[in-house]
Amino acid sequence: MSAKQRLLKQLRSAREYSLSLLADFTTPEQWTHQVHAHANHALWFAGHMAMADNFFLSNVAPERVVTNPEFEKAFGTGSQPTSNPADYPPAEKVLAVMKERRETLLDVLEAMDEAALETPLPKARADFLPDVGSVFEMAVWHEGLHSGQLSVARRAMGHGPKQNPAPGEAT
Repeated sequence: MSAKQRLLKQLRSAREYSLSLLADFTTPEQWTHQVHAHANHALWFAGHMAMADNFFLSNVAPERVVTNPEFEKAFGTGSQPTSNPADYPPAEKVLAVMKERRETLLDVLEAMDEAALETPLPKARADFLPDVGSVFEMAVWHEGLHSGQLSVARRAMGHGPKQNPAPGEAT
């Protein structure tokens, strides 16, 4: 399997897992449920993943970035989640943007050849993201980090584990 194929598989798998977790959040109160006052919640996670994919696109295909001030404020780097559903766009809209941004990121990767993954990024990013391939690797890592937080919020609502549930335990 090539590096590109691995990255595509990982990006898709990470997102499929995240979406399976998000399927258990149905009401505005559940979407903004915080395990503690400073915790990220499901709606913030979904919006933040959209903004993160937009950031990753800015490094590999800046012409594909979509500017969204509403999302930047609510879900961008440094945003602070609140438990008030009125502070956010509807979950359906956030999920749609989350899915669209990942599809765009996947489309960009699909269009690249293997050599493009080794293209260095500008010096300003070299310590954090040295090359194009590392951007896609970071997208997988970043989603995994936050999906762990999402899993805790989901479990706090009474759902069992998605992976390896105990016999008789609901997922």
